[in-house]
Amino acid sequence: MLKLQTGDVVRLKKPHPCGSAEWEILRTGVDVRLKCRGCGRIILIARDKLRRSMRQIIPVKDP
Repeated sequence: MLKLQTGDVVRLKKPHPCGSAEWEILRTGVDVRLKCRGCGRIILIARDKLRRSMRQIIPVKDP
């Protein structure tokens, strides 16, 4: 199973129309809520669709 945490940043294969390919995870579950790091747009995507379109997970840094 894919380990995702709130605050992690994921890099997707295709960039958003604003030009950014990095998204911050706001909520996890069956669906994942993502916020574009370029323009701030928020989307809801199915976990399996996200898994197929992901290139990299940049984990949140705990202090």
